[in-house]
Amino acid sequence: MSAGEEGVRAGFLAWLDERAGLSALAALAREKRVPLHRHTAWYYLGGMTLFLFTVQVVTGILLLLYYRSSADEAFESVQFIMTRVPFGWLVRSIHSWSANLLVFVLLLHMFSVFFLKAYRRPRELTWITGVLLLFVMLAFGFSGYLLPWNTLAFFATQVGTEVPGALPVVGRFMLRFLRGGDQVTGGTLTRFYGIHVAVLPAATTLLLAAHLLLVQKHGMSVPGGEAQGRASGPPRSLPFFPNFLLRDAIGWCVALGLLAALAALFPWELGEKADPFAPAPAGIRPEWYFAWMFQTLKMLPGHVLGLEGELLGLLAFGAGGVLWLLVPLLDSGRDCRRGRAFTVLGWVVAVYVAGATAFVYLRRGP
Repeated sequence: MSAGEEGVRAGFLAWLDERAGLSALAALAREKRVPLHRHTAWYYLGGMTLFLFTVQVVTGILLLLYYRSSADEAFESVQFIMTRVPFGWLVRSIHSWSANLLVFVLLLHMFSVFFLKAYRRPRELTWITGVLLLFVMLAFGFSGYLLPWNTLAFFATQVGTEVPGALPVVGRFMLRFLRGGDQVTGGTLTRFYGIHVAVLPAATTLLLAAHLLLVQKHGMSVPGGEAQGRASGPPRSLPFFPNFLLRDAIGWCVALGLLAALAALFPWELGEKADPFAPAPAGIRPEWYFAWMFQTLKMLPGHVLGLEGELLGLLAFGAGGVLWLLVPLLDSGRDCRRGRAFTVLGWVVAVYVAGATAFVYLRRGP
């Protein structure tokens, strides 16, 4: 490179740094370090979650180029994507598989944070924004399931929207709000489409920005046992850039290869177009991340303590969600017995969710 070209390059970088503050960002990247201990592997789940969400955004934008959100054209537009658009079947399959892997990795990330007690001071808000992001991702899955307008999605949405409709006082309003009327119709599809591509992305942007800012501010937590074990010497750590980031990137490449393999070997099926007047097919069940709630409601008796079993289950789910969101405020770390009780509670929740989900998918019959 000649002296003139070098001068132009240096001048451009100086101009860009003055306006964008690149030197400050570079200094921050050089200073950021990741604690090294036997639980360090769990730190990679956060980056993996962000990568899978990025895959969702990119593939979702590509699908939007051809998708039409009406009951008359939605199914045909997805069919066109899968049969006529070059690599359209691959993009749709990657979008569907990455959605499932995203929820799975996000659940692993949440439970790893929970069991490592990384939600304690000063990271309470980091936990709360993370749990809210989980709720938003589940809403993404629920709203996106209807968009192909096929038979399974139509009747699963019909069943799913009936669940909040069973709530007292607000149930009727919530059912009509979700469906856009009393029944699942083309208006429901349009409403879910708007929620899926506008409302939820906006909420995700705000929550994700807050979550990443809090992670950057407080850094990555070190489990109490590891911190005490290293008290006699300087804590071991790894530079975030480039060491940790390169390891993160290797995991992203593996995940991308896995997504490509799943999409190629097990392409996501479209099924048949929804017919509101046809009977519901046997064995309708929700996506796997809602299956444990579906099974719980089925196991409850018709009436418990004078209340309908389904209503009692919904109230329990709501109370459990609020409790899970407020875990940092309930387990501050000052009471060891309370901390152990929350650990046991976490294992009970994890085992029950996994067991109920497996039961739904492994049992035979509807």
